[in-house]
Amino acid sequence: MTGAGGGRTPSGARALPDGGSGEGDAGEAAYVFRVTVRLDTGPPGVSVDPTTFETVLERAADPPGEDGWLFFRDNLWRGELADEGHFRELTEEALSAPVADVSFRELRTDEAYLAALKAEIGENLTAFNADGVSEALSKYLGSSIRVA
Repeated sequence: MTGAGGGRTPSGARALPDGGSGEGDAGEAAYVFRVTVRLDTGPPGVSVDPTTFETVLERAADPPGEDGWLFFRDNLWRGELADEGHFRELTEEALSAPVADVSFRELRTDEAYLAALKAEIGENLTAFNADGVSEALSKYLGSSIRVA
C-alpha cells in the first residue's frame, strides 16, 4: 500500500491493535484519534437519535526501536491519516462497531519518549527519506506532537 506521501507501508505493519505499553526508559506516548461511530438500527420500529457519536481512541505508542515504533511513518502523512479508508476499516475491527469517520489528532508524549523517538529517528534517517530528525517528524506528524 502506498501512503499519501509516496512511501510504502510494510504489508505486516500493525495499525491499531497491540500498541506497546509505552512504559520504561523511553517514556510514554499515545496516538490520539477522533472517531465517529455510527449506530445501525436493526429491526423495524427500533431507532436511535443521534445515529452517530464521537469518541476519542488512543493507541499506546510502541517504544522507539521496538516492533511497531514506525506506526507514525506507516500510517500518517503531514499529520493526517495517509489512507483514511483503510484506517477506518482497521478502527471498525478494533472497536467492533461501524465507523463513519476517523482522524488523527496528535501524538501525546512526554519529554523522555520524544527524546528517545528523535534519537531513534536520527539513527535511521534513511527509513524516512529525510535529511534530519525535524524533517522526518514534520513529514509524518506535521505539527501534531503535544508534549504533556
